[in-house]
Amino acid sequence: MYDEVADTIRIEGTRILATLIRTVGDVQLAEDAVQEATLAALNAWPVTGIPPEPRAWLTVTARRKAIDIIRRERARADKERQGSELLELTHPAPVEDPVLLGDAVDSEQVLQDDLLRLVFTCCHPTLSPPTRVALALRTLCGLSPAAIAAVMLTTEAATAKRLTRARKKIAAANIPYRVPPATELADRLPAVCAVIHSLYTSGHAPAAGETPYDVDLCTEAIRLAELLHGLLPEQPMPTAVLALLLLTEARRPARLDPEGEVVTLDQQDRTLWDAAAIKRGITLLNDSLERSDRQADPYQLQAAIAAEHARAPAYSITDWREIVRLYELLLSVAPTPAAELAHAVAIAEVDGPQAGLTLLKQQTGSRTHAVRAELLARLHRYPEAIDELSQAEPATTAERRHHERRLEEFSRRSSSRDRC
Repeated sequence: MYDEVADTIRIEGTRILATLIRTVGDVQLAEDAVQEATLAALNAWPVTGIPPEPRAWLTVTARRKAIDIIRRERARADKERQGSELLELTHPAPVEDPVLLGDAVDSEQVLQDDLLRLVFTCCHPTLSPPTRVALALRTLCGLSPAAIAAVMLTTEAATAKRLTRARKKIAAANIPYRVPPATELADRLPAVCAVIHSLYTSGHAPAAGETPYDVDLCTEAIRLAELLHGLLPEQPMPTAVLALLLLTEARRPARLDPEGEVVTLDQQDRTLWDAAAIKRGITLLNDSLERSDRQADPYQLQAAIAAEHARAPAYSITDWREIVRLYELLLSVAPTPAAELAHAVAIAEVDGPQAGLTLLKQQTGSRTHAVRAELLARLHRYPEAIDELSQAEPATTAERRHHERRLEEFSRRSSSRDRC
């Protein structure tokens, strides 16, 4: 029961936070109120059961907690006035916010509007790029400072300080909680796209947990990508981000077997891939490329790589030379350790495992150790493969079990070769 309660709160928490920030106009106050509402739910729901409308329960409770916090702080007179005004918010009120996506005004559309407002607030140009991503991971995903530090390759203390400074800056600068006017959208787009992509990445490859993906985070990131694309359908970058997320998410049903064990790309049952998502992703990618005169940005290149995998009916007939070409283009415009690692994997498919190992000679990191181990195993260098894989630190329980199985396999093959 407790796990079910926790899952419900985690799914609804971001949406409630987005609405409450619009209501109270203060990120820190909203976060504190949602946290107190969460504690109240964790105490009450295991006894009373999850209410029929958990989001409504949490929203009303969070609003009341916000009132309590304002009263406890015994702030300025205007804070007391704000508290009394918030008392009315426990009852439905007329919606005055403009609806971005469609003419009808309903609770779901207002919720989507609030989420999009929250994304743009996190991506305000006065905040540094790392701060935007950290703030989004905290407010949109509910990730802890430790988890954010793992995603951003920094320390928990540095992340906590960055988040505190960001909240203070938003309050001091009176950064508006809104989708900016059309004249400001273009300047915000790269940051917003980066945040949505980071949100998806944090779900596609989480820093901890049981499985190697978080369905709720991935779904929420795709929802936000859909909203952004709906807001700016003519812009190539949001279209490419949505294409990339759909093409990547299409492969998720095959990433685990029925027993919950990791299935690597070369072993996946491609009939489980989401054909509709692949078709739409490729259509969006082509539309994005046409709108940018075929001058690809990093999201378009990553989507093109995902599309090459999606087009191949079998791993053995994947167009690895085209994937190598695309990764080389990606590395020329947006070099990252993840892209370098994936490029080495593609090179190994074209020129052999030794060529991939040569490219990885200077790289470090858990995933690099795991890739080197597999390439060494393909060269029958099993003791070295065991040493490499032993240095890898799998993030999730399922990945750890997969590593353990591979270590056993490498040991058996090494012993077999020794006997020969």
